[in-house]
Amino acid sequence: MELTVKELSQRLKAELVGDGGGLIRSVGPVGAADQTTLTFLANNKHLAGLKAARAGAVMVAKMVAGVSMPQLVVKNVNTALIEALKIFAPKLQAPSPGVHSTAVVAEGVMLGKNVSIGPFVVIETGAEIGDNTVIAAGCKIGQNTKIGANTRLDSNVVVYHNCVIGNSCIIQANTTIGSTGFGYYFIEGAHRLIPHNGIVVIEDFVEIGANCCVDRAKFGETRIGAGTKIDNLVQIAHNVIIGKCCLIAGQSGMGGSVKIGDGVVLAGAAGIVDNIEIGDAAIVGARSFVIKSIEPGMHVLGLPSIEHKEALRVWACTHRLPKLMEQVKELSARVEKIETAKDNQHTGRS
Repeated sequence: MELTVKELSQRLKAELVGDGGGLIRSVGPVGAADQTTLTFLANNKHLAGLKAARAGAVMVAKMVAGVSMPQLVVKNVNTALIEALKIFAPKLQAPSPGVHSTAVVAEGVMLGKNVSIGPFVVIETGAEIGDNTVIAAGCKIGQNTKIGANTRLDSNVVVYHNCVIGNSCIIQANTTIGSTGFGYYFIEGAHRLIPHNGIVVIEDFVEIGANCCVDRAKFGETRIGAGTKIDNLVQIAHNVIIGKCCLIAGQSGMGGSVKIGDGVVLAGAAGIVDNIEIGDAAIVGARSFVIKSIEPGMHVLGLPSIEHKEALRVWACTHRLPKLMEQVKELSARVEKIETAKDNQHTGRS
């Protein structure tokens, strides 16, 4: 893909400031941009680097003085960046509609219009696949599972029986939906698996990264709310309920029956103990471990998690401990010296 700066400004509905004749072939950050790269200024911390950059053009929210390259003034830099990345994305061959000759599709499976079923896919009896959905190579769809329209399952995704996946979802490679939850009773000297007869429901516009696990419910359902985005390597246990438009970063894990409100953010490697609630719009910091319910809007951090400002104060004190220890040693020596002198004076008087 190659566009002039002027053509690109028109595609992005941007106001062009400067020469529009240069050619743009890619999008990149300020520090790595060359004369055919469109870069961007999302915040002022990169302003100094921008003035020294060699980019072919820059997207800005307002015109920046002292910048010689053409400027594309847009309402929202992040929104324009998404559109620019779409324009210059690699042009890959789209999956062909139809069922590959190596796929195994059970009798009675309902396939919508323009569905693409890739090589070595297995779809079991009673399953339904909506219009324009893509099931990539090696996927397994269990009995009676329903997948909506315009959804994409990348290679080797496994969806167990009786699950429901909504419209316009993306599930990346090697993720498993609907496996049996981790629940056992210790009976007569052995751990005995508790049957998990519930289901998993994934609502519309959910995106799940690679190598995630979403366990089926013991009874009822495990549910992921509409618009929620989940990173790679996330564990969602049985009967977890996740609200709408949440963000869950990689290596996070939720114990059984956790309830997460709308708009919650779990940063990387956050852990949530079972049977607690995380209120709407709460934020759990990276590598935090939550052991009790969190009120809506709270921002927590630490192990165990506490209010984030308090956690930062604790960490600041912890980092000062070596210096404090040296001060304590010095004070102890001075006190000992003073006490020794007092003892010597007392002995002399005696």
